[in-house]
Amino acid sequence: MFRKNLKKDPELFQNVSEGLKRLYRNKLFPLEDTYRFHDFHSPALEDADFDNKPMVLLVGQYSTGKTTFIRHLMEQDFPGMRIGPEPTTDSFIAVMHGEQDGVIPGNALVVDPKKPFRKLNAFGNAFLNRFMCAQMPNAVLESISIIDTPGILSGEKQRISRGYDFAAVLEWFAERVDRIILLFDAHKLDISDEFSEVIRALKNHEDKMRVVLNKADQISTQQLMRVYGALMWSLGKIINTPEVVRVYIGSFWAQPLLVPDNRKLFEAEEQDLFLDIQSLPRNAALRKLNDLIKRARLAKVQAYIISSLKKDMPSVFGKESKKKELIANLGETYHRIEKEHQISPGDFPNLAKMQELLNGQDFTKFAALKPKLLETVEDMLANDIARLMAMVRQEEAAMPSQTVKGGAFEGVMTGPFGHGYGEGASEGIDELEWVVGRDKPTYDEIFYTLSPINGKVSGAAAKKEMLKSKLPNTVLGKIWKLADVDKDGLLDDDEFALANHLIKVKLEGHELPAALPEHLIPPSKRGSSLEA
Repeated sequence: MFRKNLKKDPELFQNVSEGLKRLYRNKLFPLEDTYRFHDFHSPALEDADFDNKPMVLLVGQYSTGKTTFIRHLMEQDFPGMRIGPEPTTDSFIAVMHGEQDGVIPGNALVVDPKKPFRKLNAFGNAFLNRFMCAQMPNAVLESISIIDTPGILSGEKQRISRGYDFAAVLEWFAERVDRIILLFDAHKLDISDEFSEVIRALKNHEDKMRVVLNKADQISTQQLMRVYGALMWSLGKIINTPEVVRVYIGSFWAQPLLVPDNRKLFEAEEQDLFLDIQSLPRNAALRKLNDLIKRARLAKVQAYIISSLKKDMPSVFGKESKKKELIANLGETYHRIEKEHQISPGDFPNLAKMQELLNGQDFTKFAALKPKLLETVEDMLANDIARLMAMVRQEEAAMPSQTVKGGAFEGVMTGPFGHGYGEGASEGIDELEWVVGRDKPTYDEIFYTLSPINGKVSGAAAKKEMLKSKLPNTVLGKIWKLADVDKDGLLDDDEFALANHLIKVKLEGHELPAALPEHLIPPSKRGSSLEA
C-alpha cells in the first residue's frame, strides 16, 4: 500500500536537504534494511547527516602538523588541542561551531540527535573514550566543521592495538565528510603499514581526497623535488589508480619560512588549497546527492548478492557446507550478477571483505529478491534525483555566494599580501608612474623600425613583431584587443608599448586580465579621450 503511494505521485520537495531525507527514508532505506546493508557496509543515515555543515577530515602520521594546520586555518586554539613532536592527539576531535568554548565527550556526543555522530555508537566504549567535540565561536566554523584524528603510528608503536577498528572509523567518517586531507611531513616520508591500510580503506573516496606535503620550508628546492617524486611514487603504489592525486606543497602554519627560496610556490599552493576548502559550502548539497547515488548503487548490488545466496541455499540438508561453498565461489556470483543485470564491476564491494563478513551470517534468514523494492530505487535514481539536481542549481543561484570566511582565509584575499598582488598584470597597481613607461624606450626603438604613419603602426606591421614572441594566435589576439585602447585598429607608441608589456606578462607565466586594469591604461588615453 505504502509503495503504491510512492508510485502514484512524483515526490515534491521544499528544498534539497528535505528532499534527500525523504528519498532516503521512503525509497532507499527499505531496500537497505531488507538486504542487511547496514551489517555489511554502513549504518543507516539520519536527518543530521543531511543537515550538517560540510566536514573536512585530516589524516596523517603523528607530527605531520594536523592540529597545527587546523589552528592555522582558524587562527585560534581550540579546546582539547595539544601539539608536539610526539603522538599528542590521541583522540578523534570534531572541531565545530558553538556559542561558547567547551568540550563534549564521545558518549554524550553520540546521543545528540542534532549532531551527525549517533551511529559511531557501534564502535564501542574504547572508541567513544577517544572521541570528543570541541565547540567554539569562530568565523571559519560557521561554514565548515573539521575532524582532527589521532596520529597514525609507525614501526613498533603501530602493533599496540588501539582497542577499536581505526581504519573502519576513518572509513565511516570518509563516507560522510566533504574533503579528506592526507598530511605528509616533507622530511619523514615513510608510509607505515597502518597508514597504508588507512589509505586503502579510503580507496572509494578518491574524489574527496587531497594530499598536503607539509613542512616543505624546512628543506632545499633540490631535496623538495626528490621528496615530491618519492611521495608520488609511494602514493601511486598504495592508491593504485592511473589518476594522480592533487598534492599541495607548503608550510601550513604562521611561522617564518626556514628556507624561503620557494615562497612563491608555497603561496600559490596555499591559495589553491584555500580555494578548494572555500568551495565546500557551495558544493555541499551536490556532494550529499552524489553520496546518496553511490550508496543506492551499492545497495542494489547488495540486494542482488544477498538474494542470489538465499536462492542457492538448500531448503533442508547440507546448509553449512553449501554456505562455505557459496562464500568460496563468491567471485563467480559477482560475475553472474554483473552479466545478468549489466552492473559495472566497480560497483561491487571488496570480495575478500565481503567473504569475511558473510562467514558470520545465517544465509537462511536472508531475504529473497523483491523486485518492487528495486524498482522503487531505480525510479528514485531515474526521476527524483534528476529533479533534485535541478533544485541544487536553483538553490545555488538563489543563495548569496557561500564561502568559508574568517581565520587564515581572510589574510589572502585583498591588500598587498593578496595572492598575485603586484605581479603580472597587477604590477604597478599602486604606483603613480605608468608601469609600462619603465621599458618604453626599448619598445619605442622597435616601434620606429616599423615605419609608423601619422604616429601609428598597422595591424599587419604589429603582427609581424608580435609573432616573434611565439605565443599562439589566440593569446596574441587577446593582447591586441587589450592594447588597442581606442579601438581604431592601429597602435600608437603607447599602445604598442602596452602590447609588448602584456606579451612579457604572459611569457613570465602570468594570466592576462579579462579587461585592461586602470593602472595599465596609457596616461594619454585616460579621462575624456578614453570615454570618447
